[in-house]
Amino acid sequence: MQRVAVDDIQRYFLKYLNQLEAGESFLIVQADKLIAELKPITSTNKQQCPFSLCAREFILPDDFDASLPEKILNAF
Repeated sequence: MQRVAVDDIQRYFLKYLNQLEAGESFLIVQADKLIAELKPITSTNKQQCPFSLCAREFILPDDFDASLPEKILNAF
């Protein structure tokens, strides 16, 4: 794992960002002291719920998007 000074990260940010995207990791050093580890995210949850996951779990009434009764609207 490559050691990189904070100043270099600031100066060449896009260079290191591109290397991160390529899968490289870095140890961030300031005044010869390790302060952080910078590494790419290895997995993201790209799996989405199926559209019909809750199919037939509930029934949406026909008037779901109708205006609320006047009594309820006045309460607001």
